[in-house]
Amino acid sequence: METKIPMPTLRPWIADVTLIRPDRNLPLVHLPDVTTALVYRRTGPRGGDLHVVGPRSRASYHPGKELPMCIRARLRPGAARSVFGAPVSELRDQAVPLTELWGERAARLEQRLNELTGLDSVLRGIEDTLLTCVHRDADPRDLLLREAVASLSTPGERVAALARRLSVSERHLRDLFTGHVGLTPKRFARIQRIRTVLAGVGSAPWAALAVDTGYYDQSHLTADFRTLMGLSPTAFHAGRLPTPTPCPT
Repeated sequence: METKIPMPTLRPWIADVTLIRPDRNLPLVHLPDVTTALVYRRTGPRGGDLHVVGPRSRASYHPGKELPMCIRARLRPGAARSVFGAPVSELRDQAVPLTELWGERAARLEQRLNELTGLDSVLRGIEDTLLTCVHRDADPRDLLLREAVASLSTPGERVAALARRLSVSERHLRDLFTGHVGLTPKRFARIQRIRTVLAGVGSAPWAALAVDTGYYDQSHLTADFRTLMGLSPTAFHAGRLPTPTPCPT
């Protein structure tokens, strides 16, 4: 994978843009992810499609495939609802054709992208479209959500303590996350913690990694890893992945 830096005006809303190079000889691993993404796949010389991939509450494993081009733009948590016009909770663990959300507008965008030849021109076409969708007007809920997202991305933060610090009820915080991020605050925090673990695999013993990422101990890390990743940490590190299942798209 190759990560591209989004245009400066999009950085408040776009976490990253990635050029993915699928390989039919390697399994396709989708990690748990708190973000919602717009994915463009070039399937032929003049063919391609756009999908919205919602937050993933668990990892999934699929057979490898080859595509001429695959670009993924991950939106920052909280940005997807205004961009796609749908409650993000309805997108959780789903890959939805953009045409189901935008209709003819998405079909015209697909056609325009399919007619472009270079990666940079396709990427600019996607970014220009997203730039017309983002809302720049300040919203008190956005400020609250950004602070909550930052706090729950830090190991050790507890939802109840965060709600008290933000002077909101746990229910209000849960409703805000479910509608705008697509996950409950607790699930969001668990996924962020597992992704921190995945980033540190191999850099320290499991027991030390557990402490550094806010787990009670190594057994707690292992149990959570099995729940979200579908296998043990040692099996994942060794590459002993679950049997791939057909990709839904």
